[in-house]
Amino acid sequence: MHLYRQIYEFAASAGAFEGYVYRRTMGDIDMEALANWVNNLLKAHGHLPGDARKEVQESCDKTLGRAIQSLIPLLGEKSEIVIKLRSMVAGSLPVTPDDFKKDKWFQQ
Repeated sequence: MHLYRQIYEFAASAGAFEGYVYRRTMGDIDMEALANWVNNLLKAHGHLPGDARKEVQESCDKTLGRAIQSLIPLLGEKSEIVIKLRSMVAGSLPVTPDDFKKDKWFQQ
């Protein structure tokens, strides 16, 4: 798969994941689908070349970090899902799932 497509597929999946878990309750989440999604994200993240991963890491930290912040109240910090997601985050987590900063590339 071409690198640009790999990056796009990973980013689209991570963004969709963030939206899926945002402000959910346990009754709203399919845990089997959630585990599969996280495993697929982990695999896709691992297949990105190091230089590409480095370029998207800050944005990945924000997107997956907000997802983690949505999941911690439901699953706990020691959940296998949370631990796997944290393994893809290199920086600090956003403070809340609502921590959206307006620093998109098209606004610079």
